[in-house]
Amino acid sequence: MQPEATPAPAGKTQPAGKTLPDAMLSVRGLKKVYQTDGGDIEAVRNLTFDLRAGELACLVGPSGSGKTTLLKCISGLMAPTEGEVLLDGKRVSGPPKKMAVVFQEYGRSLFPWMRVRENVELPLKNQGVPKAERDKLVDEALEAVGLAHVPRSYPWQLSGGMQQRVAIARAIAYQPEVLLMDEPFAAVDAQTRADLEDLIRMVWKKLGITILFVTHDIDESVYLGERVIILSSSPTVVQEDILIDLPVDRDQLETRSLPRFTELRHHVYEQIQLAKKGHRPAAAGEVSAAPTQASASRTDVA
Repeated sequence: MQPEATPAPAGKTQPAGKTLPDAMLSVRGLKKVYQTDGGDIEAVRNLTFDLRAGELACLVGPSGSGKTTLLKCISGLMAPTEGEVLLDGKRVSGPPKKMAVVFQEYGRSLFPWMRVRENVELPLKNQGVPKAERDKLVDEALEAVGLAHVPRSYPWQLSGGMQQRVAIARAIAYQPEVLLMDEPFAAVDAQTRADLEDLIRMVWKKLGITILFVTHDIDESVYLGERVIILSSSPTVVQEDILIDLPVDRDQLETRSLPRFTELRHHVYEQIQLAKKGHRPAAAGEVSAAPTQASASRTDVA
């Protein structure tokens, strides 16, 4: 009989309500209310967290918990109802130049009539980057994602996984300080997804950029992240913010077989289930309700 997994201890990574002095990205008291004919809908109630420069954090939560709304507010594509987003200490009021986004539907973000190299180069061209510098940045980005051999191919000639690599190359060629990724691997097969997960960690370690990665896949969040930020059910607050104390160098087989990986995965899954049942995080000085035991294989948040 297999012993029950022991939940990972919940580790808070920052003092509640205080901005870290070395924060690259700060979300402070973010609230978003949609006004509809049927009345106001509170999508996000009060989100506060910081990401340090060079940090890779994953964001998970129940379906409908406002993850995409949060990313739109962070990226400046949508104004929050209350609160603010700070990038390197400056308030975000529109799409920042030093931020890039990789979306789930990568096929729609690539121009089919442009070759791979032209797709990657386009944002740099629009920013007026000189050609010699553009060429250097595009070469480096294509090399980083393993596409240096197909610069003249069209997106429609590539597999889904390779198309997503093009989208990632375009984002990193832009040299962002912060990279937002909105469930970018949801539409690819399991093997390609594993390869892309390793690609993201490789690019992150090589370039040292700050990454906020949104995913429905709990295993993916634990494997990829140095932190996992768990959202509550809507209206959304931070359910829990967990440090992932796995080795920096990770391997799909070895890392996922570690007892600590199982403990962390179990704990994240458990918190998601509590969030889906309406459990809210305890206020300062209070004690949260004791979690229940739960288990699953590779788990997506329904």
